[in-house]
Amino acid sequence: MFVTTLDAFETPSFAGKLATLDSVLTADLFARVAEEVNALIETERSYLPTHKKGSTVAYSVLREKAPTLVNHYRSATMRRIVSRIVGVEVQPTPLHDESSCSVLFYEKPGDHINWHYDHNFYRGRHFTVLIPVVNRGRDGGLSAAHLLAKQGGRDMEVATPPNRLILFEGAKVRHKVTPISEGERRAVWSMTYCTDPRNSTIQGVARRVKDTAFFGLRSLWT
Repeated sequence: MFVTTLDAFETPSFAGKLATLDSVLTADLFARVAEEVNALIETERSYLPTHKKGSTVAYSVLREKAPTLVNHYRSATMRRIVSRIVGVEVQPTPLHDESSCSVLFYEKPGDHINWHYDHNFYRGRHFTVLIPVVNRGRDGGLSAAHLLAKQGGRDMEVATPPNRLILFEGAKVRHKVTPISEGERRAVWSMTYCTDPRNSTIQGVARRVKDTAFFGLRSLWT
């Protein structure tokens, strides 16, 4: 189970379309999540000049290799946590969306992603949840990579220690991850939720194009 249903915690403000919640998973659950993430050795490397360099593991792979991640992404508890923070009822995005539940790896020098929005390919509002699983620097502390978000016209650093939930409305919050250094590693569990998972034909095509850039050609047929 999750360590909280928010009953024991003050609900974080979502006024800036971004909120965080520390120690969101129990120690036992986080250990199982970390074990599944560290066992993922087949990743899709992607390199988009001036924009992104890193590795990803798609939803279709996680459904075969990481049942703990997928089950908790789709759990009623997780939906309640996200819904309570954002103030509207949400649900998981569809099975064919490879970004619905994925793992993002930054493990080679220079891996990063530049300023961007998480574009919304659905009729309803769309939210991104990140839970860092690994964030390891060479000195035993956190890596040199930082998550930055535009808030009030300023660049705000969002701390990303392991087991912290970071929730934001991706189409409203511009964000980036700065490059990782030699000998460092970050692995981030990424999930998306929306208020209405239906989409138009044009939105569906746009989603496939986006997924192809991150997860490879198989995304054209999902």
